[in-house]
Order: sequence, then C-alpha cells, then structure tokens
Amino acid sequence: MNPLSMLDRKIVRDLVRLWAQSLAVALVMACGVMTLILALGAARALDDTRTAFYDRTRFGEIFASATRAPESIKAAISAIDGVSAVATRIVNPVIIDITGMAEPATGMLISIPDHGDPAVNRLYLRSGRLPEPGRDNEATVIEAFAEAHGFRPGDTFDVLINGRKRSLSISGIVLSPEYVYAIGPGDMVPDQKRFGVIHMHRSVLDGAYDMKGAFNDVSLTLSRYADRKDVIARLDRLLEPHGGTGAYGRKEHVSDAFLDTELSQLRAMTQVIPPIFLFIAAFLINMILSRLIALEREQIGLLKAVGYTNAAITWHYAKLTLAISLVGITIGAVAGTRLGHGMASLYGEFYSFPFLVFSQKPDLYVISTLVTFAAALAGAANAIHGAVQLPPAVAMRPPAPTRYRNLFNASAGGFRLPFSQLTVMALRHLVRWPLRTALTTLGTALPVALLITSLFAFDSVEHMIDTIWFQADRQDATLTFASDRSGDAIREVSRLPGVMAAEPFRATAATLRNGHRSRNIQILASDPVTDVSRVLDREFAAIALPPAGILLTERLARHLELMAGDQVDTELHDGQGRRVLVPLVGVTNSYVGLNANMSRQALDRLSGRGGLISGARVIVDESRLDDLYAEVKQTPAIASVALQGISRQRFRAVIEENIGISITIYVTLAVIITFGVIYNSARIQLSERARELTSLRVFGFTSGEVSSVLMTELGVMVILAQPLGWLIGHTFSVLVAQGFATDLFRIPLIINPSTYAVSSLIVLSGALVSALIVRRRIDRLDLIRVLKTRD
Repeated sequence: MNPLSMLDRKIVRDLVRLWAQSLAVALVMACGVMTLILALGAARALDDTRTAFYDRTRFGEIFASATRAPESIKAAISAIDGVSAVATRIVNPVIIDITGMAEPATGMLISIPDHGDPAVNRLYLRSGRLPEPGRDNEATVIEAFAEAHGFRPGDTFDVLINGRKRSLSISGIVLSPEYVYAIGPGDMVPDQKRFGVIHMHRSVLDGAYDMKGAFNDVSLTLSRYADRKDVIARLDRLLEPHGGTGAYGRKEHVSDAFLDTELSQLRAMTQVIPPIFLFIAAFLINMILSRLIALEREQIGLLKAVGYTNAAITWHYAKLTLAISLVGITIGAVAGTRLGHGMASLYGEFYSFPFLVFSQKPDLYVISTLVTFAAALAGAANAIHGAVQLPPAVAMRPPAPTRYRNLFNASAGGFRLPFSQLTVMALRHLVRWPLRTALTTLGTALPVALLITSLFAFDSVEHMIDTIWFQADRQDATLTFASDRSGDAIREVSRLPGVMAAEPFRATAATLRNGHRSRNIQILASDPVTDVSRVLDREFAAIALPPAGILLTERLARHLELMAGDQVDTELHDGQGRRVLVPLVGVTNSYVGLNANMSRQALDRLSGRGGLISGARVIVDESRLDDLYAEVKQTPAIASVALQGISRQRFRAVIEENIGISITIYVTLAVIITFGVIYNSARIQLSERARELTSLRVFGFTSGEVSSVLMTELGVMVILAQPLGWLIGHTFSVLVAQGFATDLFRIPLIINPSTYAVSSLIVLSGALVSALIVRRRIDRLDLIRVLKTRD
C-alpha cells in the first residue's frame, strides 16, 4: 500500500479524535473568511452596481449652478476641451403639500427636455411614463418618495411653485442617478416621506420661473482624457457673470459622496476584522499541533526509523492543518456569500438602485483561501519544525518531565502566597508556560476589543445627537427663503403662527483657497450672539461670532492647511464676483460637513450687498405646529423647511437599525472567538494534565476541587484579558473613528464605562460556558485508563 495513504488515514483518525477542537478552530477561521468575503463582496457589488447605473443613465461628472445664465452660453460650455455632453436645466426647491400629512415636505423641482432624453442625468423609468408634451400638470417623482406615500401613476399632489400652488398628476415613477441617496436640506439621513424629487418639462418651468432662454443648473460629462480641474476652472469663468456658485466634481456630489463613504467603511472593515480572526486561528492551530506532536513523539520516531523523511512528516502535519483550514474556508465562504447577498440587497434598496450587480468572482474566494492557508501554516510552522528536528532515538523516549521553579515556595527562596496548594498548582502552570499564557490571554482579549469597537458607535451616536441637536442647532425648524431677502423679513417670520423665537441667517456660496488647495462651501452668517443656533469651539462650548474675520471647522482648516491668524483667499459666488483675503480668527468643531461661519455684519461688508438674510431658525410652540405647517404651505417666499425633531428621529432610527445589524454579527463573532480560544486552551490543558488531575482524585480530592485547578488557570487568563481587551478596543475604536471620518460627517470617539462592562460581560459569559463544557469532561475522567497512560 502507498505509504502516504497510511498517513492520510492517520489524518482522518486525528480529525475524528480532535473533532471538537478542530471545529472550534475552523469556526474562527470561518469568521475571518466570512468577514473578508462579506465586506469585499458587498463593496464590489455596491461599486459595480453604481458604475453600471451611472453608465446607463449617463450620470454627470461636473456640476454647477448659477442665478440665471443665458442658454446661449451652452455652446461655449460644450466647446470646453474635454467636455463630451452638456445638459442645462432649471432646478428649484419647492414645498410639497401631501393630503393627510400635516408637516410640509420639501422637494426639488428639476426640468427635463420636452422631447427626448436629457444628454446627461437620464431618468430610469420604474412604472408609468414620462410627462407628455402639452400636459403642463404632469410630472414624475422618484420611487422612494412615491413608495413612502403609496403613490402610483395617476395620483395627484400639490406643490408650491414660485408662489403658486399647483396640482400635479404623477405620470411616472423614476429613479435618478443624482438621488441614489436622496437626502433633503437640513437632514443627515434620507427621509423618504419628507423629501421628493419632481421632474417636469422644461417649457413648463420656463414659464413658472420666468426662465425662458435661461438656465440655473448645468451638468457635464467628460471624455476619458479630460483635465477635470481645467474644465471646472473654465466653466466657473463662464458662469461667474451669471451668479455661478462654483463648479464641482462627482466626488463632491452629495449622493455619490455618501456612496463613497459607505464603500470606504466596507474596505476599512476588511483591513481590521479578518486579521483578528486569522491571528487567533493561527494561535489555536499552534496550540493543537504542539500538543498533538507532543503526544505522538514515539510515533514520529517510529516513522523516521522506518524511513519516512522530514519532508514527508512535515507534509503530513501540514495536510492536517490544511484539512482543518478547508473546513473553515468552506463554512466561511458559504456564510460570507449568503450574508454578502443580503447586505448587497439592503444597499440596493437603501440607495435606490434599480438592479443589483453581485458578481461572485473566483478571485475573491482564491484570495480568502490563500490568506487562510498562509495564516494556518504560519501558526503550525513552529510546532512542525520542532517535530521534524527530533532524532528518532530521542523522539522514541518520553519527554523530560516539566521542571518548575520554586517561585511560590518560601523555604526554597521564593515567596509564599496565601492560597491553597491547588491554587498554587494552577498559578505555577501559568508561570511555567508564559508565552502560552500570554497568547491565550491575548486571544481572549481580542473578542472584548471587537465588541468595544462595534458597541462604541452607540455612545458616539448619542453624543452626536446631543451635540448637533441640543448644543448647536437647537431650533425646531429652519425656514429657507426662495431667494435672499432684506433683514426686515425676520419680522414676517416672527409673526408666523406658533413662532416664539426667530434668528436670521445668511448662506452664501464661496470658494476658499490657500495656494493650490481649495474647497467650495457655504459661509453661514448669523448675529454675533445667538441662542437658538450656536457655533461651538473645539471644546464644544458656545462662542460669539467675531465682528470681523471667518471661523472654519477643524477639518476644513486642516484641508486648507490654515491656522488661526492666516489669511483665507475667499471668493463669494453671489453675482458680485468679489475675491478678498479674510483673516481666520478661530477654529470650531462640528461633526457634520465642512463649515465656515461669520457674523452677518462681517459678511455684509464682505459682499457689499447690504443686510440680506437667507432664512430663519425658529423655536415653535408645539401646540401650534399644525398651524405653522399650514401657513408655511401657503407662503410663497419659503422654499424649504427642515424640521429638526423629525430629522433627529429619522437619524436615530436609521443609525440604530444599521448598527443593530452590525452588533448582532459582531456579538456572534466575539462569542465564537471566545469559545474557540477558551475551549481549545482548556482541552489542551486537560490532555496535558489529565494524569496529574486524576492522581489528585485518587489522593482523595473531590471532582470539584480537581476541576478548580483548571478553572483557576482559565479564570486568571480571562480576568487578565479584560483590561487588555479594553486597551486594544480603545485603540481599534480610534482607528475606526479616524478611518470613517469624511467631509460629510465624522464619528466622535466616545466610549462609556457601560460599553466596557457589556463587552466584558459577553466574553465572560462565553468563557464560562466553554469552561463548564470542559469541566464535564474532567468529571467523567476514567481514572484507571488515564493512570495507565504513559506520558
């Protein structure tokens, strides 16, 4: 018979004998494979779906707005080197009045050509049809808004268009590449009920907004080798005389920016989570093989004596390692694929894609397999190396007995501990194998760290909610005018039903520069001292706006490489084209966006246009909210309204739903890690010390007393693992917070004591269950059989 077949049969016997330990290791490996396939698979699906949808709908690559630009400059825009297609449009915010819904909804009204498809940003029709020429009351709405209100083609709703209420009939339900992530003004997450996108024929909006022969929005697509910066600069020069607000690329488009943020988070997960599992799996493989080889010393010596080479023996144990790994890879691949499909489907719904591209490319599974095999063989390398280095004569002799130092024996120069002899036996064993003790402690600490890394999001979100909605923007609603108005308009706002306090603000588009660095932002200007909406410093304390100069958020200042005292090259996009140097007088803190703040008086002087305001932040009597809503729906000057309470509730609901899914996954993974580490450690210690523990039973110790030796060892390592897990978890949380920070929002690093406690409690519970399973084996030891076994 082929000699290798004999060794292969031995592998099968070893796997059957060690099935529980092997399965525990395989499950840990499966977790690593699963998270790798899950994150990479979902990221690829989201990215491939986005690319396919953008290509099909010809999503723009450069976007710009203006106050009123003549249609005649479209030819000049098309002539810019690198521009392949141009679409000019009319885009305006509107108030939507939905029957049966008290609060007003905000909409974005966008024109489409009277005939044919737009050259850029085509609509994807889901049901019904596009508006027909000559039917001025027909419009399409995006699918998320339609589903939230149960709309179907043929239904109607009212819209306040340039001061006139019009009843629109829904001709079709569509998806738009511009609103894959449809977020309304003042919101941080999509609110499908309160934000809709409406498309109507260009001729209808030309008349409604007196824009015949003009446009206020333009989108471009580029050729493959176009110079984006040059296109943006030339487009800005063309639109500047017409109130251009600064062109920007696709990556700065709100919808696409949120998609990019999600993709970054998925990629970050593949860099943090799988290595944890693979490290633990390598450690467990080393534990199992080290013990197995120690028990098979005589067999290894016999194999060498009858002619097996070191290479054959090495390959034998490597195959055992690969067999365990293969089980883990199979489980992880199946689970990762199924969860990846589920997560990708959720993304497809959440981000309003019409289809889902989930391609199961072989390279993803090949990478997972190779990485897992490499980690397992790396863990097994030391144990295998030790086995093949033994000469046959040495291997066939029993190993030398373990020598313990007299560390806990006062009469032999050590020190005496106030513990029983059984406890001392446990502690001596921990000290005798310091590396194994340290690695087991580290392995137990990692699930604690994993839980802290996921659970801290709850603490951070609560802190964000408190800071954003209760410390900074404390208004009940933000009313934005259709166009800037004189400062006297604040008195009209104060007379609205239920308004108890109103603070004006002015928002002006601007480009801030420092050398080659630049950012398109909005400068928000308020009264120097405000109570409703406040600007917070780096310590999150409210500050007064300075009479001169500008304040930038910390992230924006870092982007522009500016410090307090520097001059900010500021270009206002308000039709005047003013470009001046403004001193940076301070740095503020904000978790949302890239913000710049000034006092209204300072911005008025800078713009040279007098005391204008863009809207008002108001505190409202809750008992009169319905009256306010009804009045807003009838007020032509108000273009949009952001309701802080509803926005806060929606933000909390969406974030907690998303976090809840992640927490469920991470808690499961943490329990698997804990079981894998503690169970394998306990089983190996039991196999190593079975003769010793059985001897104690023969001497008269009870099964409980004997079990306490092993339980003490495990307990000490588990307890030591907790503070280590807290430290590692804090470090991981710092990395996660830094990795997830974007220009749209950033997550504060807030970890409450309860998070540390809950993480430790979950791991301690898992360790206890694992230890109790092993204790049952101690209670069932066959005393005679164990004592007859040679060491």
